[in-house]
Amino acid sequence: MLISEKIFYYIEKNQLTQKEFSERTGISQSTISDWKRKKTNPSADRILKICEVLKVTPYELLSEQSISSEGEVDFLLPLDRDETLLLEGFRNLQSRQKDRLIGYLTALREME
Repeated sequence: MLISEKIFYYIEKNQLTQKEFSERTGISQSTISDWKRKKTNPSADRILKICEVLKVTPYELLSEQSISSEGEVDFLLPLDRDETLLLEGFRNLQSRQKDRLIGYLTALREME
């Protein structure tokens, strides 16, 4: 799947119009239209801003993963805001803190 195809998938997923995407990224609408017609892909210097606006990592956008017709991405899960905050917070914890948190989650599951 081309980068431009993934961009339009994520634009739709984030319920953005091409105009809103253009305004948020500072990329002209004509350039975005060129991507849609698959004439070009974005330049490397625009990738970080695109990812920021689309709420994806550069890896998600640039990897060889494909998006199925059902809108699913290989092994990547769409995250809501709370899930994103939790994962980012978890990544910043020390190893011992991660172990404690996993233990707490396990205990919570067992309470159900």
